[in-house]
Amino acid sequence: MPMKGSKVGVLGMVVLGLLLIVEFTSGLSICNMNDDGLTSCKPSVTQPNPVKPSASCCKALSAADLRCLCSYRNSFVLPSIGIDPELAMALPTKCNLTSPPNC
Repeated sequence: MPMKGSKVGVLGMVVLGLLLIVEFTSGLSICNMNDDGLTSCKPSVTQPNPVKPSASCCKALSAADLRCLCSYRNSFVLPSIGIDPELAMALPTKCNLTSPPNC
């Protein structure tokens, strides 16, 4: 029999994930990246043919909270909106930015 606390934890994660998906699709910002920044970077983090990040993508990424973005590395949120997490984690390096430690 599952513990009550684990049900609450799973439900909380599902609700958080849904809120993040709504946030991505409604044009709000996440980790200090607005909808324009996310849109400009999406071709660089989408399979099957990712492209080199544009100047506008790198500019948006330079203003982003990279530690916050890193927290999505193992989340289902990125794949659910068509973003490849491995490509996303490589983006700072491609934009000549320093990734947070352990990201």
